[in-house]
Amino acid sequence: QVQLVESGGGSVQAGGSLRLSCAASGYRGRCMGWFRQAPGKEREGVATLDTAGSTKYAASVKGRFTISQDNAKNSLYLQMNSLKPEDSAMYYCVAGYNFCGDWRIRPSYWGQGTQVTVSG
Repeated sequence: QVQLVESGGGSVQAGGSLRLSCAASGYRGRCMGWFRQAPGKEREGVATLDTAGSTKYAASVKGRFTISQDNAKNSLYLQMNSLKPEDSAMYYCVAGYNFCGDWRIRPSYWGQGTQVTVSG
């Protein structure tokens, strides 16, 4: 059984930083990443990382966010710097097999989400 558990969300002022973590168990697929959804908005991909180490970022976060993983700890991270109010959303750790190449494909596995709120 695949389990994804996020942590690290919270409230921060614009310009601040947060680091999201995702503890994964039971998963051995090809792609992991972060999606987000703000109230009244569609779900969107933020960043993904495949087993070859290739990364992909949404244009809105490129240069500010960094996705990484620690295979020894079965963990995925999202370092978020220079946060903006428009980054406020529920952030989900996701995993699956094909969505790294096409974010229109819904990831197979989702965590419960962690809230990020940016004020200012």
